[in-house]
Amino acid sequence: MKLSKHQKRIRRHRRVRAKISGSKDCPRLSVFRSNKYVVLQLIDDKKNKTLLEVNDFDKKKKITKTESAHKAGEELAKLAKTKKITEVVFDRGGYAFHGRVKAVAEGARVGGLKF
Repeated sequence: MKLSKHQKRIRRHRRVRAKISGSKDCPRLSVFRSNKYVVLQLIDDKKNKTLLEVNDFDKKKKITKTESAHKAGEELAKLAKTKKITEVVFDRGGYAFHGRVKAVAEGARVGGLKF
């Protein structure tokens, strides 16, 4: 049985999620990457709550998708600081750690989050 790209990513994501979990003090930074946009969430897995969410839907102003993802990571870090969150667990969502996913991580680090 041949698996599609999406099914392979879901399988990789399950493998990653089996090892990591977020809490209120150290939430999980979840990355979803579509063809156009990036959606970032800080999730408390113990209460199954999304603490905060950032996307780059309206930020396409003559910049690349990677630059937009970096800015979204910085914005998430800034909002997390207002909620007194300084440390997170990074969940790459089954995607390879390069390109936009790496830009999100670097942006969050520049904004002050620790992984």
